[in-house]
Amino acid sequence: MNLTKTLSVFCVFSVLGFSSMAMAQDGPPVPKATAEHKVLAEEEGTWDAVVKSFMAGPDAAPTVSKGTETNTMLTGGLWMVSKFEGEFGGMKFEGRGQFGYDTVKKKYVGSWIDSMSPSLSLLEGTYDAKTKTMTYVGDGVEPTSNAKYTQKMVTTLKSDGTRVFTLYMKFEGQKDEAKMMEVTYTKRK
Repeated sequence: MNLTKTLSVFCVFSVLGFSSMAMAQDGPPVPKATAEHKVLAEEEGTWDAVVKSFMAGPDAAPTVSKGTETNTMLTGGLWMVSKFEGEFGGMKFEGRGQFGYDTVKKKYVGSWIDSMSPSLSLLEGTYDAKTKTMTYVGDGVEPTSNAKYTQKMVTTLKSDGTRVFTLYMKFEGQKDEAKMMEVTYTKRK
């Protein structure tokens, strides 16, 4: 490469470099984790789960299985990614969630997918600091019948370090919601 081409390439890279630095300095501020985001961080770690399913109705004995949930806060502390692995109805079950706090909506938000549903669940939630309870609600569609439902997911952090997740569902046309699942999580040391 001759000297003229080398100087031209150097000038182009210098201009691009200085422009990038100037844009970075003048760009929007990087969002910081708020107190609401720190609530999510309380669930970070690996948790052993005991799952009780009430699919046969509230008067029948629940089916019980076990699983593991791993929650990780992304760099910056704005989002928690959740990975659940276990068994449900004698089959392997996997689920993934993402949860954060939307500072514009002033609500907790989340999404959930799992190996037994072709639909994405979008959730909005609130947190009660007094009871350490997070409540998310969202709509969904049951995949075999296409019946629409509303789901409510309630998680309470207990004083003994465990947390209890309860799933309630109300199908279209039903008067009352029904308790479908209860999961007790114990954090690994």
